[in-house]
Formats: sequence, structure tokens, C-alpha cells
Amino acid sequence: MNDNDNNNDKDVFLDAMKGVRRLDKSHHNRSLPRLKRPVARPIQRIKEQHQVLEDMMSDPIDEADIVTGDELFFSRTGLQNSVLRKLKRGQYAIEDELDLHGKTSSQAKILVAEFLRYCTQTNLRVVRIIHGKGRGSFNKQPVLKIKVNHWLQQRDEVLAFCSARQVDGGTGAIYVLLKRKK
Repeated sequence: MNDNDNNNDKDVFLDAMKGVRRLDKSHHNRSLPRLKRPVARPIQRIKEQHQVLEDMMSDPIDEADIVTGDELFFSRTGLQNSVLRKLKRGQYAIEDELDLHGKTSSQAKILVAEFLRYCTQTNLRVVRIIHGKGRGSFNKQPVLKIKVNHWLQQRDEVLAFCSARQVDGGTGAIYVLLKRKK
């Protein structure tokens, strides 16, 4: 490479830089603003979770099993009679409750599953679910009562449940005894 080539390159460079001016010092080392990453929205995961919840509580229900005024009772084997007796008498403190009044069956199913998950995570033992007596339903039958009865029996974390005392909702609500968190 000779001096003519170097001078020629320099001339080409200077020609290309015509009109370009030096930035003042306040712009030196200025980094570009960082863009915030969009928050990941796990839509597919949420859809899959809802599908799992639906599948977990989707066995067919024989609605003839329950008559409108019937009290509900369910217990897993091995539970002590004294525990069941205290549950029926409402002698355990209610740690939280879920009110399903005005909810559709599909809304109630999701709410019950989410409520039970929350109760398990926070180690709640005794809760009340208010399903109502069905007086506002189309055929005056307790649709949610029938379905909640069915759904709860399918959940492993539910040890027992029974209709509440009259002052706590009577046959329109249930006390639910849940497993301890391991």
C-alpha cells in the first residue's frame, strides 16, 4: 500500500463526512433508554389450568340424588366421629367463606376450585361455602347445591362437609373440613 492509496482513502472518508458535526460533550456516553419488556401473559397455561379444573369436576351428576330441602353430608373414611360431630354443630371457627349467590354453574365451578386451592395454600382448615337454596333458579331447584356437593366429593383436599347450622345459612350453605397442608 502506498501513500497515494492512504491519501485517497482519507479524501473519500472526509468527503463522506462533509456536513457532519461533532456532538457536544453532554451527548457523549449517553446510552439508549432501556425498553421495558412486555409482561408475559401465560394465556395458554391459564387455559390449560381451567381445562384441568373442569375435567377434575366433570363427572355426570344424578340430580335425583338430592331433593331441595335435603341436608348435605359427606365424610372420607377414617375421620373421627367427634370431628364430624363438631363440624355438624358448627363448633369450628370458620376461617373463610365463598358466596356463590348469583353465579352460573360454570362460574361457580371455577370459583370453588380456586377457593379450595387458596385454602390449601394458606392452610385453612374449616371454611363455609354458600351455595344458596335455589329459589332464584329457573326451576326453583338448588342447582349449585347439587353441583357443589358433587364437586367437593371429587376433591382430595376435602375431608368432610355438611350443611350449616340455620344461623350460618342452613341448607343453603355448607361447612367444609380440609386436609392439613403437609
